[in-house]
Amino acid sequence: MGFDPATLRYNEAGLVPVIAQEAASGEVLMLAWMNAEAVARTLETGRVTYWSRSRQAFWVKGETSGHVQKLVELRIDCDRDALLALVEQEGPACHTNRRSCFYTAVRDGGEVVIMDPMV
Repeated sequence: MGFDPATLRYNEAGLVPVIAQEAASGEVLMLAWMNAEAVARTLETGRVTYWSRSRQAFWVKGETSGHVQKLVELRIDCDRDALLALVEQEGPACHTNRRSCFYTAVRDGGEVVIMDPMV
């Protein structure tokens, strides 16, 4: 019996949030969105495929930047309305050229950049 992406609970736009996490280190890299087709493509190809809300198009991570995310394992949360993609990340995950999109911390009531862009 195989997994059917239609069994996930998508929002009103037909999307489910996906957290990408480095499989080896546990580092949280980014948050993005998938629709059922993106989930299916990710599982079929092993290359993480998201749905770009701004472009209204599929987005294979690393297709243009070379910063590929190879799927290690896809996990479903208990409510079936969020996914965790354990990945092998090549290069930075963030479009700002940082390893993670979570590079700003809130400390003492202000924002602090805690991660420099990769060189």
